[in-house]
Amino acid sequence: MIKTVWLKRFLMLIGVGLLSLTGWLWLTMLSPWFYDRPDDLPTIEQRTHQVFVYGTLRYAPIRLAVMGSFGAPQEAVLEGYQRNGLDLSPQPGSNVEGLLLRVDAKELARLDRYERLGVRYERMAITLGDGTRAWVYLRLPEQQNAFVPHTDFTIALVP
Repeated sequence: MIKTVWLKRFLMLIGVGLLSLTGWLWLTMLSPWFYDRPDDLPTIEQRTHQVFVYGTLRYAPIRLAVMGSFGAPQEAVLEGYQRNGLDLSPQPGSNVEGLLLRVDAKELARLDRYERLGVRYERMAITLGDGTRAWVYLRLPEQQNAFVPHTDFTIALVP
């Protein structure tokens, strides 16, 4: 009797946790709130697009949640760049490994929303190592050091 009560409580806790996670993912990635596409961005062409991804979008469950599909991923290499956390920067002789995704206009719009196009990232056309042209999301200049801790402060949080 006592074991079944604890099991029920445990399963309810797991259910609430999963529901909370699902709600958070929906709010941050798919909801109409918290992101308005800037008016100055060009409209998305109604065609198949190729997108090079190098971060969280390399993971199939993330792509499925964000785009609603897997994007037919293929391994790809971006030459002449290096990865710096959430961004890429030009670096001769360096390579960034990632995936090349094939997406339609609706999926590209969902990727734009996920990356907060025009607010946090810009989408640029690049040429991959094999000569393929693809979109890539690069941090906007004013966002590049947004998560770098400031070392100028002399305040210590730990004694």
